[in-house]
Amino acid sequence: MIIPIRCWSCGKPTGHLWEEFKTRVAKGEDRKKILDDLGLDRYCCRAMLMGHIDLIETVGQFKKA
Repeated sequence: MIIPIRCWSCGKPTGHLWEEFKTRVAKGEDRKKILDDLGLDRYCCRAMLMGHIDLIETVGQFKKA
């Protein structure tokens, strides 16, 4: 839904990098180069961004029962 603020494994702050990662991927840049530029060296932090699916707009369409 919303990107976690910190990596679940190591605790490194990653939430502030999501918008830049998303826009650069949309422009067609290589994901490996983007993650290297953002300073994400650990595989756990890389997986946080690469595996994230932004569902906030989808979930926002439904009302609480």
